[in-house]
Amino acid sequence: MNWITNYVRPRINSLFSRREVPENLWTKCPECGTMLFHRELADNLNVCTNCDHHLAITPRARFTALFDGGVFTEVKVPEPVADPLGFKDQKKYPDRMKSAQKSTGEREAMLVAEGEMGRTPIVAAAQDFSFMAGSMGMYVGNAIVAAAERAVKLKRPLVLFSAAGGARMQEGILSLMQMPRTTVAVQMLREARLPYVVVLTHPTTGGVTASYAMLGDVQIAEPNALICFAGPRVIEQTIREKLPEGFQRAEYLLEHGMLDRVTHRKKLREELVTILRMLTRQSAPIVADLPAPGVIPSALPDADAAPDDDASAATEGATPAPAAAKA
Repeated sequence: MNWITNYVRPRINSLFSRREVPENLWTKCPECGTMLFHRELADNLNVCTNCDHHLAITPRARFTALFDGGVFTEVKVPEPVADPLGFKDQKKYPDRMKSAQKSTGEREAMLVAEGEMGRTPIVAAAQDFSFMAGSMGMYVGNAIVAAAERAVKLKRPLVLFSAAGGARMQEGILSLMQMPRTTVAVQMLREARLPYVVVLTHPTTGGVTASYAMLGDVQIAEPNALICFAGPRVIEQTIREKLPEGFQRAEYLLEHGMLDRVTHRKKLREELVTILRMLTRQSAPIVADLPAPGVIPSALPDADAAPDDDASAATEGATPAPAAAKA
């Protein structure tokens, strides 16, 4: 037995050999290049902890953070014809669809759900840019119509999160027809006097921008989101001029009056709750109207305590209510 060959060499190789690390554990920030651990990134709502850059987030992850307790019910969307044009480029259209469904785990590029956000009942729709660039096809049109019809039926506001590269070329003119269809869906909400709030995320371009994405009663965008019809590169090549710094970004559009707000993703839920309750003429949202997590039950006020007892004014950590004036 050769102990150098059978023991020493394998031991050295095991120490210096490259260990395989799963690729999905780390994400590189496209803005600052920082390597972000996947759990830390998810806890921060896919916002870079170093430069505050907003990375893409899936509709399910967004809805989990948006709805109370992460609980929501999906709204069924009618299925369109699978391949109406028999389209084929480098791949057949059905093959591209299967590949996108496998990589994302979603049926299509838009998810519609209903639930409560800050105890405010809403219907929400969100596009998934990772699904064929969030392209607007017949299914997306059906999803927006279904969301609007559901909102009208339940008399709830509709909140839509847009993220798309435009219309889906594999469906040709049928995808472009979704622009007037979705406009009609928005008009249904107007006639029912229900709020329609749009949150534009990076990127929102093409026919999506030219239709339902810019028809909201309130237009909100995430920081540094690209929002346009034709992209800056196409415009520069057409006019042969250098565009201004930050052109077609959310902050630029806000400055020029095309948006109402630019809101950080971590503050978006609170702002949406406030806006929707104002538009629906509801009372202001109640913050911490239940005992704070971790409060010991014995620390709660005793039901038998005297009404004017200062200890019964509030629980630990809450602001005491002003004492009632004595007669």
